[in-house]
Amino acid sequence: MVQDHLSSVFFALADPTRRGILARLATGDASVKELAEPYHMSVAGVSKHLKMLEAAGLVSQGRQSQWRPRHLEAGPLQEVFEWLEDYRRFWDRSLDSLAEHLRGLQMHGPQKQPDRLRRTRTTKKRHKL
Repeated sequence: MVQDHLSSVFFALADPTRRGILARLATGDASVKELAEPYHMSVAGVSKHLKMLEAAGLVSQGRQSQWRPRHLEAGPLQEVFEWLEDYRRFWDRSLDSLAEHLRGLQMHGPQKQPDRLRRTRTTKKRHKL
């Protein structure tokens, strides 16, 4: 079983059907029947997916007379975003370094190889003869 909240959110997001349900709920509340329509899935099948999403805190159930609409809860997605933000900053720094290196290559051409590398290649060629 999933042990921490972030893991339960990732587990819920791992399934494409559940991600589709969240995308649909991002446009507004919907009933289980409405959520099942695009998947040609039974209401019971969608209910299982909704239980996973509810356990992760991504979906809540409202009550309006006889209608029980499901509602997107974006808070856990904010937690995922914050967790991923550290990695985005890492990749931004890495890509900035790569871009700087490539600009240097374009401006100055490839750097001359150190003498020790040239000698190694020359020595290897001599041994092959």
